[in-house]
Amino acid sequence: MILFPAIDLKDGQCVRLKLGDMDQVTVFNDSPGAQAKAFEDQGFEFLHLVDLNGAFAGKPVNGTAVEEILAATELPTQLGGGIRDLETIKMWLDKGVSRVILGTIAVRDPDLVHQACKKFPGQIAVGIDAKGGKVAVEGWAETSELTIIEMAAKFEDAGVTTIIYTDVDRDGILTGLNIDSTLELARSTSIPVIASGGLASIEDIKRLLKPDCAILEGAISGRALYDGRLDAAQALELIAKSKAKQNA
Repeated sequence: MILFPAIDLKDGQCVRLKLGDMDQVTVFNDSPGAQAKAFEDQGFEFLHLVDLNGAFAGKPVNGTAVEEILAATELPTQLGGGIRDLETIKMWLDKGVSRVILGTIAVRDPDLVHQACKKFPGQIAVGIDAKGGKVAVEGWAETSELTIIEMAAKFEDAGVTTIIYTDVDRDGILTGLNIDSTLELARSTSIPVIASGGLASIEDIKRLLKPDCAILEGAISGRALYDGRLDAAQALELIAKSKAKQNA
């Protein structure tokens, strides 16, 4: 299981939103590069980046901040927000992003996801954000009629590396991951799934290390890491011990 620390970018700063609302924002760091380096120093192995302004604008907005992160750390990164065409995908991959996350465009134009997977194999992820059980788009501001399982089915044979599933109704409010819904999605698809939205404490990490969660690729943590509710060293130690036990 991989624990992905989240760096959400708004106006060049590292922030966390409450329930996906751009007006309910807390700034945690003015320096995205310093934050990325801090996560690397803590022992994390992969970064999760989101261009929040880009998600609403439909094009990259926090490019300078992302480049600062890429320059500050050697960690692989996945990036979502405002990535809506092949040119933007190529641009980010050329700059050193390990994989891009397609969200709104995956709902609006599933064919583009298939094209991207062929053109950039192993580097395309799909973000499925759910609000009230339905797929949310445009930076979570709108809801489609698709269920998460219907959405995942569209990409079953496309070559998508992973699905990042976020329960928007839990995001940023520290109520715990929606494990039941995440596992339901993971069991419905052969694409690896990453859980996101609401990870609150070490109890969530312990839950993710139970046998039924072994099908998940990992989970994303944001606010809990920033405000200290989740101790990074303790979480990473638990994950390492679990991995060692499996490999013994």
